[in-house]
Amino acid sequence: MRVGAFVLAAQFPGQGQGEALHRAVRTAEVAEETGLDSVWLAEHHFVPYGVCPSAVTLAALMLGRTRRLRVGTAVSVLPNTHPVALGEQAALLHLTSEGRFTLGVGRGGPWVDLEVFGGGLDAYENGFREDLDLLRRWLTEPRVGSGAAASGVAAEGAAAEGAGARYGFREVAVVPRPSEALDGDGMGPEVIVACTSPASVRLAAERGLPMLLGMHCGDEDKAAMVDLWRRTARAAGRSPEADHVSAGVCQLADRTADARETLMKSMPGWLKQGLDAHVTVDGRPRAMRDPAAYTELLCELHPVGTPELAADRLAATSERTGITRFALLTEGSGDLAATEENLRRLGTEVVPRLG
Repeated sequence: MRVGAFVLAAQFPGQGQGEALHRAVRTAEVAEETGLDSVWLAEHHFVPYGVCPSAVTLAALMLGRTRRLRVGTAVSVLPNTHPVALGEQAALLHLTSEGRFTLGVGRGGPWVDLEVFGGGLDAYENGFREDLDLLRRWLTEPRVGSGAAASGVAAEGAAAEGAGARYGFREVAVVPRPSEALDGDGMGPEVIVACTSPASVRLAAERGLPMLLGMHCGDEDKAAMVDLWRRTARAAGRSPEADHVSAGVCQLADRTADARETLMKSMPGWLKQGLDAHVTVDGRPRAMRDPAAYTELLCELHPVGTPELAADRLAATSERTGITRFALLTEGSGDLAATEENLRRLGTEVVPRLG
């Protein structure tokens, strides 16, 4: 079982953005020191829910600060960037980190980001499949072209494989090629897909890509999504097995009541401030969760309590779902020193109990 930290770079009420980012960087450093497997970095735009706007940029810093730790994005939002640009960045990190980088991607939400970055609502609602396929081609092929421009230069006018409607460019060389890592296995970086619906589960399964499942889901929901993934992958001729990742929250204390109290004091204020700041691109109504009720739900679903309880919860989730990788939010207190202590207890008191 592999346990890592999920890093939101959350800006809690009364904190500055630099403070949130410093806590995020320290999370990676302490995670390596205490023996955790990985860190997973979220990205958000224009909201204090998370103040990291580029997960791949922060991943580059963290890969440079560490020597063993795996670093993944959770996730890079595809509708806000060109798949080739993201593919180039992923290849660069894969090669220079000796294969320690994982690229997690998702389609994000219907937020104003789509207006600012020019993708528009169509990129969110209809473009993710094409974006994902173009990204995967960039990470696996020596040369890539797309759309009408690629078709125009293809032999005898045949359409280029995987050419789509959203992008049009002539065939170009993939530089650097991620398969040329000196100490790698000849493969590019691992790609995982954030899945929140049956449609996204099927999309990932048809391509044989592991899932990242959100912290709002309980074990029953995650088990159902893993089962759907397996059935879909098998029908598509893929292996029904993959190393999926389960996101959650972890807060440790000598008494479970104390761990829950820490989160109930800090997280509702952060959630309200962060979620209220989201603006939809098209004015659609928003149904946001009640911050206190959501915090209570997270405490019930995830390893919040004593180290013994936390280990039991993680083991139970793994048994019920088949998932063996975890990305756990450890900054829920909002305090740097408390976050560092939480990480150290996770690495020294919980992980050893998991075997």
